[in-house]
Amino acid sequence: MRRMGSGERKSNARGMSTRTRKPRRRLGSRFAVCLENSGYPASLELHKIYRVLPDNDAAQEGDLRIVDESGEDYLYPAQWFAAVDLPRRVKTSVLRRSARLQSA
Repeated sequence: MRRMGSGERKSNARGMSTRTRKPRRRLGSRFAVCLENSGYPASLELHKIYRVLPDNDAAQEGDLRIVDESGEDYLYPAQWFAAVDLPRRVKTSVLRRSARLQSA
C-alpha cells in the first residue's frame, strides 16, 4: 500500500508520534456487596464485598458470577448484590487477599 504525498508520518524530536491516543479502557475488576444470602450463609456473608467475574450469559439470565467464600466462582442472583466502586487502594487489597486465598 502506497502513502499519499501528504500522508507523511508526523513525529516530534524524540521520534515518537505526535498524534493523540485514545485512552485505553481498562477492564478493571468489578466488585459487589452482598445484600441477601438466602440458603447460602456459608458461601455468602451479608454486607461483605465480593469480586464479580465477567459472564455475559449469566448477566442475560439475571445472575452474577461471584467469587464466594470457597474461593471459587459461582452464579448467584444479581438482585442479591449491589455494585460498588472501590478506591484503587481498597481494590488492590481485596484482589491481593483473593489471590492468596485461591493459591492456598
